[in-house]
Amino acid sequence: MSGQNASTHGGPARAKAVTMADVARHAGVSRTAVSFALNGTDAAIPEGTRRRIRDAAAELGYRPNAAARALAVQRTGWYGLVTEIVTAPFAVDIVKGAQSAAWELGSFLLIAPSDEEPTMESLAIEKLLEQRVEGIIIAATWHRGIRVPDNAHDVPCVLVNCYDLDNRVPSIVPDERQGGRTAARALLDAGHERIGHITLAPGIAATVGRLAGLRDEMRLAGLPLGDELIESSDGTADGGYAAAARLLDLPERPTAIFCGNDRVAMGAYDAIKERGLRIPEDISVVGFDDQEILAGYLRPGLTTVALPFEEMGAAGVTMLTSLAAGETITDRQIEIACPLRSRSSIGGRIR
Repeated sequence: MSGQNASTHGGPARAKAVTMADVARHAGVSRTAVSFALNGTDAAIPEGTRRRIRDAAAELGYRPNAAARALAVQRTGWYGLVTEIVTAPFAVDIVKGAQSAAWELGSFLLIAPSDEEPTMESLAIEKLLEQRVEGIIIAATWHRGIRVPDNAHDVPCVLVNCYDLDNRVPSIVPDERQGGRTAARALLDAGHERIGHITLAPGIAATVGRLAGLRDEMRLAGLPLGDELIESSDGTADGGYAAAARLLDLPERPTAIFCGNDRVAMGAYDAIKERGLRIPEDISVVGFDDQEILAGYLRPGLTTVALPFEEMGAAGVTMLTSLAAGETITDRQIEIACPLRSRSSIGGRIR
């Protein structure tokens, strides 16, 4: 074997880690001074000496030993995120929001993928606990109630886009009812008085909240919302097509349709165009989710209400930081507003 830098396995030798003692020798100071300067300890070290130590650390490529520091201060600065949404096309923004908030707070996020199977979720949490995380966020793909695994209670825990059926863990969820009001108000402001609605699966938070918001705004406007104007679907494009067809075939069809999600709206588009109607000239459509791979590319572009995934992720980290610091959380469930994303699918009421 040639070359002294080759390992016994034929690969390059791993560079020796730079220690605090190395930095101390390079800067001409004690190891204690290096520890104080690099750990931000409030000690009587002149600023010039601190600067010399930092410069020496940068020149040598010193990296702090996170494990040793965690043992010393009993803190890691790490949070764990358990989620089945790592590959979801739009809900991944929860991860983005959580990561950004963690960085801003000086923390680091460890992400453990799971699925909706409780054993897998519990195992993911256990692996994070082995890394000495200071708190755990459990995030869901869709807004629903969950049973929190027992081991999640070993550290502060916050739920995002889901809520605890046992009411023990605080949560961050979308304000579904406000989102329904926002969708309805957009149509009412355009002059529509006969609005159809296509729901999602019965009983889930999105179905209940979005319909309640629509009813709120119709009631405030003094307008009826007859049962014939509410159709159910399974949340798919095919389900949206079938439900929209039933609304469009009413003796007096609606002039606008509020769809439970963007996939439902995609199916409604097909049913509308199949009947020779134009969007938004003949009928207006509003979706929900702001699933960009759909809403931004339908023709015309779909006006929709956005689920605030990034904001929920950030709010989850903020709440978890408070819990980890020992603060008391008085508001056990925080609802995040769902904003309107205006595109081209709403027109004035047909007279």
